[in-house]
Amino acid sequence: MTQTKSDLLSKHCQPCKPGTPALHADEVARLLKSLNGWAYADGVIQREFKFKNFYETMAFVNAVAFIANKEDHHPDMEVGYNKCLVKFSTHSVGGLSQNDFICAAKVDQLLES
Repeated sequence: MTQTKSDLLSKHCQPCKPGTPALHADEVARLLKSLNGWAYADGVIQREFKFKNFYETMAFVNAVAFIANKEDHHPDMEVGYNKCLVKFSTHSVGGLSQNDFICAAKVDQLLES
């Protein structure tokens, strides 16, 4: 069963118990289909966001930080003048978990309006 972005948006991140396995490649591929512009590379899902200027970039970074703190699931971010690369992975499972896709969907929602 394919999850939609709406399904991911309705969920919240859950702590991963010790021994929780990372998602298998087929599950990662299935979940990626529900996101816009995200790609899998080197054990993370990532997307680069482009902006008009530094102010818009920083506003986005702060909004991502708010989501990350609310969900207690924090991305790596590389910030430049008019761009931000957001990378999600779940360190406790050594790969990807559903939490990564939940947060990615919530980050996407920031720019959908």
